[in-house]
Amino acid sequence: MFGKIAADALGLSDIGSVIAPADYDKVDADDYVMHEDQEKIFFLIKSKTDEYCFTNKALVHLDGTSATSKKRMLRRYNYSSNPISNVMLETAGNIDMDVEIKFRLGSRDFSIDVHKKQLEQVKDLYKALFRISELMTENEVALGHARTSLDIASATLGRGQAGATPTVEAFKELNQAAFAWLAGAQQKYWVKDFGFVFERYIKA
Repeated sequence: MFGKIAADALGLSDIGSVIAPADYDKVDADDYVMHEDQEKIFFLIKSKTDEYCFTNKALVHLDGTSATSKKRMLRRYNYSSNPISNVMLETAGNIDMDVEIKFRLGSRDFSIDVHKKQLEQVKDLYKALFRISELMTENEVALGHARTSLDIASATLGRGQAGATPTVEAFKELNQAAFAWLAGAQQKYWVKDFGFVFERYIKA
């Protein structure tokens, strides 16, 4: 008991370890992954208090209060509604025991300490998260261009009525075409599954 309290006081309990894929089913976070919907774990960090489970669709975070308490709060952050940004990796100094990966997910900032002996694995996670953040930015810009193009096309088509008031049928056709076109653009640029990025950068 004293050892656990001392670890909390020194901050050592927050240093996480990268869990091997063969052991994913032995951690609590695995129970909350939606395997039924083809969700898959690609990277998992476990400390005495927390679990950070990176899947192809979300970060599943089991948030603990201390090493001496079994209470934990489950939080799920879907990438599609919580864009990743500000991805950084802080390597260890001469006397440091850990490296630190930092990123923002939506409006929430994360800073995860991992034992420095696992730096190579954390580098892979850094590359995957950084690439996802790039893709999200690129897709947001592309979707903005698509919406602008739709507005211009709609305005141009409306002026093409030679001054006549568009009929109800013409308005319906224009609205349906615009809706279908924008839905297609959103499906293309609003990515919900980033498994292809994790597969590229995370070494099994």
